[in-house]
Amino acid sequence: MAKQNIRIQKTNIKLSGSERKELKVSAIENGTVIDHIPPQSVFQVIRILSLDNISNQIMIGTNLDSQKLGKKGIIKVSNKYFESEEINKIALVAPSATLIVIKDYTVVYKAKVEIPDNIKKIVKCINPNCITNHENIPTKFIVIDKADLQLQCHYCEKITKKEVMNFI
Repeated sequence: MAKQNIRIQKTNIKLSGSERKELKVSAIENGTVIDHIPPQSVFQVIRILSLDNISNQIMIGTNLDSQKLGKKGIIKVSNKYFESEEINKIALVAPSATLIVIKDYTVVYKAKVEIPDNIKKIVKCINPNCITNHENIPTKFIVIDKADLQLQCHYCEKITKKEVMNFI
């Protein structure tokens, strides 16, 4: 499989006597696009998915114009398909995101991410006395509020809010 480089091309387009400049980014042959990310969440998505530690080609855009959100972010990752645990991480920090799977330059799957009802092994409990912070026990949470994102620990029942969430 030949490695494809991402090409950026600046284009001038004439529109009714005015000139508009666009930045075009080449499509990826195989991989995943995470679209409609809130701009303030783009770098958090990169961090929680450890995309800064992989050698795949990655295209990142933030504060891009969006009819749906006003502004948005987008991440394109060549030759990478995300597992359900990774998709759940995306949903927790970017619930408006859309996941698009590309194979041979064709969209084969497209869906909005959804916050699951239960979260396992993704987030640390904020209670320092919780058994998951002292024993080798995987964390488990019940999502009690999807709109304002609040998680309740299965073991100690402490509530973790989005603002203080730490990913494992």
